[in-house]
Amino acid sequence: MTDRMRLKTVFFIALLSVAINSAAQELPTGDLLIRNATVLTVTNGTMENTDVLIRDGIIAAVGEQLNAPQDTPVIDATGMYVMPGIIDAHSHIGISNVNESSAPVTAQVSVGDVLNPYSIAIYRALAGGVTASHVMHGSANVIGGQNETIKHRWGLLDPDELRMAGAPRTIKFALGENPTRVHGRGNNKRPASRMGVEYVLRETFAKAERYREAWAQYEEDVKTNPRAIPPAYNSQLEIMADILNGDIMIHCHSYRADEILMLLGVLEDFGIDQITLQHVNEGFKIAPELAEFGATASVFADWWGYKFEVYYSTAYNAAILTRNGVLTSINSDSGELNRHLYHEAAKSQKYGDLTDDEALALITINPAIQLGIGDRIGSIEVGKEGDLAIFDRHPLSIYAINQKTVVDGIVYFDIEEDADDMRLIVDPESTVDTAVIHSHEDTHQCLYEGSLDLYDFLESN
Repeated sequence: MTDRMRLKTVFFIALLSVAINSAAQELPTGDLLIRNATVLTVTNGTMENTDVLIRDGIIAAVGEQLNAPQDTPVIDATGMYVMPGIIDAHSHIGISNVNESSAPVTAQVSVGDVLNPYSIAIYRALAGGVTASHVMHGSANVIGGQNETIKHRWGLLDPDELRMAGAPRTIKFALGENPTRVHGRGNNKRPASRMGVEYVLRETFAKAERYREAWAQYEEDVKTNPRAIPPAYNSQLEIMADILNGDIMIHCHSYRADEILMLLGVLEDFGIDQITLQHVNEGFKIAPELAEFGATASVFADWWGYKFEVYYSTAYNAAILTRNGVLTSINSDSGELNRHLYHEAAKSQKYGDLTDDEALALITINPAIQLGIGDRIGSIEVGKEGDLAIFDRHPLSIYAINQKTVVDGIVYFDIEEDADDMRLIVDPESTVDTAVIHSHEDTHQCLYEGSLDLYDFLESN
């Protein structure tokens, strides 16, 4: 066995140990029967007066007058609307750190190491019908850390219980002002310009190619020469090599069309074809090019103008991308906006004349596909996981209010039954949060990276 194989064996044994321990914990799943609802399946149309049966956390049946074991909890959803649990493709909730901003490339770190099950933002997301989030590293780095896809299992206190087991690995990249400000202006090191961003990308991928080739050569050499000397193990380049091999999907913070085309060129040169562009405010300018490449897009409904590179955008962005064949989602990038994602989807319908299913897909099946979990969640289908949201009105109505949120067949949010204070840790000496419409502290961890942001600028000028 080669040294590298030993390292990987140790690593996978550790992962297996975690998996075994997690299995031993037996994550809770539930049985549930929802009766007489208007069921918005997203992928198979709308079904009136329909029941949804969940067994052991999995959707077992969808139809009229379903039967269930006598002890199965029942929700009478007459007059209500049941939709798939909402999925936030770009979030920073439930973690204690967002950025490892010490270098332009930090692929070796992972936000999965700093999951915080006590974060009240998880419960607040449930209040808006959000059942899963793609928790991302920040955008201080050209190549940032690895992300984590979580389920909102509020009240489970082991961080590993938040992880969505088996979800594909993803990593955060960033273009534009954030990495150039943090490193160029902030620390006087590259990248200081948009040219520098491309250089960092190409240099790092080239190093990863050489690293991969060196290990491949060593593994050939050691077959005939047991004393062959292995290359030095490098955790950062291991991750980059996994990207080259197609084992990790890139999610890239981006705004400007010219930079996005630059990135697609870099990826094409290195044989990489998995990319979801986050924010992508100027995506409407290059929608045909994105579709041709096979890139997907996760956008804001109507956020722009909060810094110089985001002055050119449109509320028609999601619709234009969709009409051009680009798989598109709406994300929050916010601990506040994520509980209003159904409103954000409705905005895209208003401006882009999307159908109900197209608008709801922006916050359900489309982000699920972008995260590689579309076969598990994102629509109401038999065999998928029992993650649902129950609304008193159609969720695209401005008057709609989420009543219950179900994850794995268990009700984790209930507007009628939950306590007034759902925090898991309550400090009697702490100050009570002031209710605000917009908060920099909990919303813009990714949009404004580094030491100077728009709020600082406004306050100092």
